[in-house]
Amino acid sequence: MLSTTDIRNAPKVLLHDHLDGGLRVNTILELARESGYQSLPFDDEPQLTNWFHTAVQGSLEIYLETFAHTVGVMQTPNALQRVASECVQDLAHDGVVYAEVRFAPELNTQGGLSLREVIDHALIGLRAGEKLAQEAGKPIKTGLILCAMRSAANANEVAQLVVEYRDRGVVGFDIAGKEAGFPPTNQIEAFDYLRRHNAHFTIHAGEAFGLASIWEAIQICGAQRLGHGVRIIDDISIAPDGSVTLGELASFVRDGRIPLELCPKSNVDTRAVPSIAAHPIGLLRELNFRVTLNTDNRLMSNTSMTSEMLGLQEAFGYGLADFEWLTINAMKSAFIPFDQRLKLINEVIKPGYAELKTGLL
Repeated sequence: MLSTTDIRNAPKVLLHDHLDGGLRVNTILELARESGYQSLPFDDEPQLTNWFHTAVQGSLEIYLETFAHTVGVMQTPNALQRVASECVQDLAHDGVVYAEVRFAPELNTQGGLSLREVIDHALIGLRAGEKLAQEAGKPIKTGLILCAMRSAANANEVAQLVVEYRDRGVVGFDIAGKEAGFPPTNQIEAFDYLRRHNAHFTIHAGEAFGLASIWEAIQICGAQRLGHGVRIIDDISIAPDGSVTLGELASFVRDGRIPLELCPKSNVDTRAVPSIAAHPIGLLRELNFRVTLNTDNRLMSNTSMTSEMLGLQEAFGYGLADFEWLTINAMKSAFIPFDQRLKLINEVIKPGYAELKTGLL
């Protein structure tokens, strides 16, 4: 049985983490005071912490409502830089060596900032966080994924900004928000633009909604990765004798090595699955899908990569070999150039796990 320290020391790769879903609670309170934001449900840190950790449980719609408060305090240059820097530092402290952090810049313009200014300040924060993490002996590399809200009409502009900023730290595009009623094909023009410009994108699909969302994301929009994608399990049948049959879509996803950005704790919180032990990640890993492990929203789900791994150890008996497999899967699936991915795998991830395995002998 691996200890919390063992798992925290393991190199990790994180592909699905929302910037506005991972704020420190004391930072929310301080930024609210600085900006005059007065809508927080509590102004006491323990009470506000408990509210974030418990108010989200029930459905994706309720889960998403909490973001009004984190986004509400992220409307100034200082706030964006601070939140991004602290995000990187927190991930590095948790053993993450590479992370793609995503957010929707259109939500951070309420204070008068332009989309470009929002992106610029977030990138400044990421670089500052990397520098502080390096100085603390916890080197980490990060990239930014720009989201467009599914229910809005800014996807084309955000997609253009992804292309404009791709040599300045932006690594990809995504759409986020409520799935039901807002299929990915609503934003097909943005995805066509990204493909024409050789830009990377993932799509939130198959979280609260089913196979139709996954099919559209892959076959119509051309998604390179699936944000969540947990409902692919609906296309997999298990016979009474234990034999497993994959439907056409599930086979296409597995055989095409399309990465699944799975977020177990978040899925439990939104009732997409009843428990970690019942999460499809166990079966999908057995069936050799391109499974990756992610946090989604560290604040709302009261989680970290370490706690996600601890949950899988308890539920499925996972050990270092399993966590290394998940980590390499994620690094292979990252949106940075292949040589950079290979360098991190061969010079950071594999040696890090080899050292841990030696120490446990």
